[in-house]
Amino acid sequence: MAYFTDDLEDGGLVSDINMTPLIDVMLVLLIVFMVTLPAVTNAVKLDLPRAVSAPNDVQPAHVTVQVDAAGVIHWDAMVVDQPALQAKLAETAERQPQPEIQLYADRAARYEAVADLLSAAQRAGLTKIDFITQPQTEGTQK
Repeated sequence: MAYFTDDLEDGGLVSDINMTPLIDVMLVLLIVFMVTLPAVTNAVKLDLPRAVSAPNDVQPAHVTVQVDAAGVIHWDAMVVDQPALQAKLAETAERQPQPEIQLYADRAARYEAVADLLSAAQRAGLTKIDFITQPQTEGTQK
């Protein structure tokens, strides 16, 4: 049977736990918590403005302009000539808010007729022009 003594000179084993590393770790953790705690608990009181908003359910006004295969221009289903078209474009450009122009061009319409209409709309000051197309059905594909 072997007996251990507390005397290091005799070559015995020490049965005490070394507390120095444990204390060092605990002190580091204490310092970290002391430094971060004020940053977590401080708060800035702000008086933010309150806004009440409702979705805009008003649909923007639109004007339907059609160019058929013969180059005839229809303004909201009424046939118009060039002077009447210029007057209607100028009147529409002055409205607030400016209505959208929905342009329907026939597939067989000449490009020149559509280009003239677009340049007249631009000269009048219209900026909202939508090109409306019809989807192709199986029987009309070429």
